[in-house]
Amino acid sequence: MTAQSAAAAARATVYGYPRQGQNRELKKAVEGYWKGRVGADALRTTAEDLRRSNWRQLSDAGIHEVPSGDFSYYDHVLDTSVMVGAVPERHRAAVDADALDGYFAMARGTQDVAPLEMTKWFDTNYHYLVPELGPDTVFTADPAKQVSEFKEALALGLTARPVLVGPLTYLLLAKPAPGVAADFEPLTLLDRLLPVYAEILADLRAAGAEWVQLDEPSLVQDRTPAELNAAARAYRDLGGETDRPKLLVASYFGRLGDALPVLAKAPIDGLALDLTGSAAGNLDALAAVGGLPGKRLVAGVVDGRNIWINDYEKSLATLGTLLGLADRVDVAASCSLLHVPLDATAERDIDPEISRWLAFARQKTEEIAVLARGLGQGTYAITAELITNRAALASRAGSALTRDPAVRARTAAVTDADARRSQPYTERTTAQRARLGLPPLPTTTIGSFPQTDELRTARADLRGGRIDTAGYEERIKEEIREVLSFQEKAGLDVLVHGEPERNDMVQYFAEQLTGYVATNHGWVQSYGTRYVRPPVLAGDISRPEPMTVRWTSYAQSLTDHPVKGMLTGPVTMLAWSFVRDDQPLADTARQVALALRDEVNDLEAAGTSVIQVDEPALRETLPPRSADHADYLAWATESFRLTTGGVRPDTQIHTHMCYAEFGDIVQAIDDLDADVISLEAARSHMQVARELAAHGYPREAGPGVYDIHSPRVPSTEEATALLLKGLEAIPAERLWVNPDCGLKTRGWPETRASLENMVAAAREIRSRPAADGS
Repeated sequence: MTAQSAAAAARATVYGYPRQGQNRELKKAVEGYWKGRVGADALRTTAEDLRRSNWRQLSDAGIHEVPSGDFSYYDHVLDTSVMVGAVPERHRAAVDADALDGYFAMARGTQDVAPLEMTKWFDTNYHYLVPELGPDTVFTADPAKQVSEFKEALALGLTARPVLVGPLTYLLLAKPAPGVAADFEPLTLLDRLLPVYAEILADLRAAGAEWVQLDEPSLVQDRTPAELNAAARAYRDLGGETDRPKLLVASYFGRLGDALPVLAKAPIDGLALDLTGSAAGNLDALAAVGGLPGKRLVAGVVDGRNIWINDYEKSLATLGTLLGLADRVDVAASCSLLHVPLDATAERDIDPEISRWLAFARQKTEEIAVLARGLGQGTYAITAELITNRAALASRAGSALTRDPAVRARTAAVTDADARRSQPYTERTTAQRARLGLPPLPTTTIGSFPQTDELRTARADLRGGRIDTAGYEERIKEEIREVLSFQEKAGLDVLVHGEPERNDMVQYFAEQLTGYVATNHGWVQSYGTRYVRPPVLAGDISRPEPMTVRWTSYAQSLTDHPVKGMLTGPVTMLAWSFVRDDQPLADTARQVALALRDEVNDLEAAGTSVIQVDEPALRETLPPRSADHADYLAWATESFRLTTGGVRPDTQIHTHMCYAEFGDIVQAIDDLDADVISLEAARSHMQVARELAAHGYPREAGPGVYDIHSPRVPSTEEATALLLKGLEAIPAERLWVNPDCGLKTRGWPETRASLENMVAAAREIRSRPAADGS
């Protein structure tokens, strides 16, 4: 096919779409089902309505081929485990008794059965449920969900493309099941899994699917020769099937590297590539392997992970270059639009100058359709859109809202000494222990306590003018008093004020920093029914006034126990926001770090003896390619030390991380130079404690003993068993006792019982000989 005919054939498509609905209808229906207020049929009806609404929106925007099967009640990787029959044995009875309840049991656990482990989906803030596999795993095809949802789209008269997690990525994301040898490699099950995928593909073809998308984002990471050979074998076998639809293999989140020639040579029918940001190198790499003659190329030229408008002229130039490299070039976002909010037009309170720079999921589908039309019909067909786009881009580039000379002068003046504590840890710890007087195995929590309906109502009433500021603040004080009273009675050693005044750990600070823009409706799924509203980082960052000192000081006035000051760290402030794409992330991180440094210093001046600067996103933001790790970790760890480097030796600095694979960043954790780190460890059975020990981590650590992402209450015996595992790796004089994460999403009854059991476990072990580490 010539470049001209390839352009004429161009179509618009997307890989996936936000699931929740305009008003988070899915969250409300699922949580209502869990509480018994919504029946299974009503839940399914809500899901069907949301799918139909999404497909109609896409079609109306000009998307020619819509995705199906990307919708999920909880998580698409968990859906894949169901699709291939990889249900853990401990959940088998629940799934057999009721498929829907069993599905949620795998996600959330029950009082008697632990859920699947949860961790980050590549370098995003989305969390997936980790498949558990072993040498005895038997895969069986269950394509009911994928087939039925495809037929739903077909019934609306739409061209649909089913979307599946690819077999390589599924196995590479999996872990050995409990009781299976730690060195078991799930990829060894590939030959057992491929026939199941072939059966599912045949069923989708029989249902009428012309194309099926197989997502393989794992291939943008560093892969061994054996893993690349497995990819070649997988797509040789699946491509060689005669009873199948056309196969579109999709990669995103980075450069394909050595996997690109493997896929280019495979007997598949199309390849979808991320062509944004650092992944733009995929274009030259594709040309270097001779393109995709006779195949379809889906070009991800619209950024699916950030919210800035597309540069139409730049994207059209990229698309024009691609025309000679494939038989057909279609236009898409770089990845599923799951990672951005639904509709920017719903944001009525954002400065109109900034609003014109924003594109959420609906706007991105419109951009994709415009680019497909421009590619297929020529730029004359989109003249008005090009004029509007140029003006908006120029507005942002020249706006005074994006640049603050004072902030830039301060960041330029930073020295290496600013990012170092005045004394090494070995000297600091003596001063801190003398000041704090804590027992062995000190107990604490991560920061937040349950956000009750009453608290949410109080915030809504304040925004709506139904109560005044004084009435709202009295409600916050009452909550702080109750939280502190409970912690003292439960026997916790280092307390927190519970964060009742905070809506979200990033948004709360963003609303008080210049340069950030908060949304009212910009919800993005983090995991399950947990949605967050990432703020927009639009300009240079500074802190006009203290943000947390007042409430921390008030809490400290109510107790003799130390009360932690609680801050979100600079890397997480970036990772859980929509960041600027007009300057290096390192520059933005330094600005945020200096603003937080001011807050840390003010907390210390107010008498706060323990300050926690959370960095749960440090591992999450690690680039997929190891060649890019050193540069990222250098500025990421520097920004943390810049935040905390100005405090006295006897002020104890904590940090917190959760739900990620920490083994490959232990040196970076060490480089933070925090005095205490708390980490998720309950679902992974203290794996991180063993990783810290193997590294020789010299500071204090609290690997979590209470999985807060499940409603089940861990017993004292469970917490004790986990602590004993922790003590095998970390000596008692350096081991803290804490939950995995904050308690914001939990209810009070389970929180009380779980923390009481956790404290009882710590006390039980303290009572044993040598518990003081002597």
